Amino acid sequence: MARLPERLGTVYKGGQGQWSWALHRISGVAVLLFLFVHIADTALVGFGPKFYNQVVHAYHNPVIRLLEIGLAAMVLFHALNGLRIILIDFFPKMADYHKQLFQIVVGLYIVLIVPAVFFMGRGFIRSL
Repeated sequence: MARLPERLGTVYKGGQGQWSWALHRISGVAVLLFLFVHIADTALVGFGPKFYNQVVHAYHNPVIRLLEIGLAAMVLFHALNGLRIILIDFFPKMADYHKQLFQIVVGLYIVLIVPAVFFMGRGFIRSL
């Protein structure tokens, strides 16, 4: 009788695929949470302009400004990685190049996020 291995199944060893998957899920949840907040604060218009303006004024808080920069970073990564996923879904042979595609996503992300953080960060520094 054959002996069964102690651990059945395979153990995923990580790498670009695991990081891509995890970061895509995290960034997606962050964007979803922002959308809920955005819908809620936009709905406050119904309570009158004074109340709405008080709530929107909270967005000038330095902590909220930092969160906006983080949101931009999350949206950018989610969009670029989503394009990578679409490419692999429509062209299955591209799955053979998933590591290179992830490296392209990371490279584009860095090229695009640096100026975005610079311009958004200038407003943050001025608000302190």
